[in-house]
Amino acid sequence: MSRNEHFTGYNSRLKEKARKLRKKMTPEESHLWYDFLKSYPVRIYRQRSIDYFIADFYCSEAKLIIEIDGNQHYTEDGKTQDEVRTEILERYGLEVIRFTNDDIKYRFKTYVMKLIK
Repeated sequence: MSRNEHFTGYNSRLKEKARKLRKKMTPEESHLWYDFLKSYPVRIYRQRSIDYFIADFYCSEAKLIIEIDGNQHYTEDGKTQDEVRTEILERYGLEVIRFTNDDIKYRFKTYVMKLIK
């Protein structure tokens, strides 16, 4: 399959894993989804498989991935994995933005305003 501007690297082999993750979202993912993204006027997907990864939230129209990072992302291994993951996702022309669990728990309104702009 040749790459075109609409190809997102969707990986059907991760479909079941993504489905399970949608059913077991973290409290922070649930908060962002139910209190903001679900009713956003642009279609946003939860737990979307792209390449060998599952993005927390994905908007094809905006070419945007939103990740919510828990503690595992702040270890040396976690930071390295995130850098590699971001680099690969950016090859698809996607922008990756990251929020911490604390951003969603304690600064939700501040960070949601960033998404609107």
